[in-house]
Amino acid sequence: MKPRQQRMLALGLVVVGLAVAATLTLRAFEDNMMFFIEISDVMAGEYPEERNFRIGGLVVEGSIQREENSLDMEFLVTDTRCQLPVSYSGVVPDLFRDGQGVVAHGRMDGSGMFVADKIMAKHDENYMAPEVADSLAKHVDDQTSGVHDGPAECGPQ
Repeated sequence: MKPRQQRMLALGLVVVGLAVAATLTLRAFEDNMMFFIEISDVMAGEYPEERNFRIGGLVVEGSIQREENSLDMEFLVTDTRCQLPVSYSGVVPDLFRDGQGVVAHGRMDGSGMFVADKIMAKHDENYMAPEVADSLAKHVDDQTSGVHDGPAECGPQ
């Protein structure tokens, strides 16, 4: 092989190697991406059924139900328009309580319950996850203006 052919072969192998590395990296990002879905959209059935996603809103006052001597609990999360039942098994953050903002990671089960793998609560009184704040503001604005961009009812509660 001539030196020019060796350089071209080396360059071609480098390009192929970079393409394979980029493909694998993008595929890993795609598999680990966590989408935020508004509660109203979840209740309308617009959520990925085959993968985990995030929801966020306010914990409905008086909705937290804990099983005695267990880490299992159920509660309702609202975006001020719809409410979604959530079940979780594990230790919740210290700031988790009625009326506070929460973000939950998980997926829907067949019965309309969101089964959370992870619960995150806001870390101080002034902070709320940007996605949750935008969702709540949107639905409060829709209620005050009388505009609804989704179904009239939120589905089974």
